[in-house]
Amino acid sequence: MRVALLALRLMCLAWLWPVTQLNSSHFPNKRRHKEQYVGENTKQKHGGRVDLKMKKLDSTKSMLIKSEQLLRIEDHDFAMRPGFGGSAIPVGIDVQVESIDSISEVNMDFTMTLYLRHYWQDDRLAFPSSSNKSRTFDARLVKKIWVPDVFFVHSKRSFIHDTTMENIMLRVFPDGNILYSVRITVTALCSMDFSSFPLDTQNCSLELESYAYNENDLMLYWKNGNDSLRTDEIVLSQFFVEDFQPSFGLAFYSSTGWYNRLYINFILRRHIFFFMLQTYFPTMLMVMLSWVSFWIDRRAVPARVSLGITTVLTMSTIITGVSASMPQVSYVKAVDIYLWASFLFVFLSVIEYAAVNYFTTVEEMKKLKRAKIPSSYNATQAMAFDGCFHDNEIDLTSFPEVSSTPNTERNTQARNSTVSAPTEGTRLRRKHPLKQNLSFIMSNSYMIDSYSRVIFPLAYLLFNIIYWSLYA
Repeated sequence: MRVALLALRLMCLAWLWPVTQLNSSHFPNKRRHKEQYVGENTKQKHGGRVDLKMKKLDSTKSMLIKSEQLLRIEDHDFAMRPGFGGSAIPVGIDVQVESIDSISEVNMDFTMTLYLRHYWQDDRLAFPSSSNKSRTFDARLVKKIWVPDVFFVHSKRSFIHDTTMENIMLRVFPDGNILYSVRITVTALCSMDFSSFPLDTQNCSLELESYAYNENDLMLYWKNGNDSLRTDEIVLSQFFVEDFQPSFGLAFYSSTGWYNRLYINFILRRHIFFFMLQTYFPTMLMVMLSWVSFWIDRRAVPARVSLGITTVLTMSTIITGVSASMPQVSYVKAVDIYLWASFLFVFLSVIEYAAVNYFTTVEEMKKLKRAKIPSSYNATQAMAFDGCFHDNEIDLTSFPEVSSTPNTERNTQARNSTVSAPTEGTRLRRKHPLKQNLSFIMSNSYMIDSYSRVIFPLAYLLFNIIYWSLYA
């Protein structure tokens, strides 16, 4: 019985096998269609969040289209300015300066970050509104309408901030008035005058002008007069901002005509304390250090020479450092006058010791020669001795015999005075008092140091009084 049932099942399976193969060959996409159908039903039943997100995306697109339809952007040609063919369109400007980022003396420029706002009216963008409220848009709509082509004259680099989106705002009012605001960082040229550097005051300006539209098509003006320029509290490292002031004028180009130009003028006064610490105080100390040489014994040659060379090299280093941080201008700056005058004082202190050393050597050699002069000699011998010409008619008294071992210093000075009188001659004393004084200084070289201790500080003090009274 069981064997019969098993045989019957096998016969049924053998009969149904061809039918199954036929159905699978005729309907290969049935399973795929079923999966698609099931997937769509699943989204409808369980995908409420996905449908909401898709609905939001679609609504955003529809809102943008509705805004464009409300402003009738597709109905007008915004390549032309408002009121094309008529009078010039007035465009008001106001500026809020956020910061002055840097001021470069070497490049003669400054970098400023500001909010630039434009005000004008375009009847083509007027829209009906029951609440009389404005509509605000970002940079995506700005590219589809007309905006003023204001640029910065004499700018080197400029860019619109774009983090996290472009910092552009467009606000449209129902009557067609428009506010267009943009945040810009601009680097512009500033022609600086360094004749009084670092005690100088610089006057820089940022200039705004339309690039394509002259005064017949576009009229730039300050929206609120002098109140159109506002600034936050600006703190600079080397400058103090004394004044911000707007102004306006006209610029002429031979090819295109007259253009309205707006100016942002600001006055910068340099802080002097930095340069006092870095330049003036070290220079003063080097000059005063060079005066120490006057109190060192004139016979201490290594000490005085090394001190003089050290101060000269230090002054050269200060001058080189200041020149490297400044533009290569063709005129003399105030700091150059001070540095080179101080360098001259240091250099003269070295020359002073050279003169002292030379006169001391000459004096000692003369003393050495006088000890070997015979009791009587003629004019030719006298000329060979002191290097001066003597008239033959002048009666030159003979020198007393010089003792090789003088008893006291007073007798030595008396003999030196006796020797010096006939060697210069009567005519030389009468006609050349300067040479007589020079001879006296040469014979007393130690007095040069004594005079220098007073003359050098007084001269440098007088120079500082004149310098600071002229430039401070």
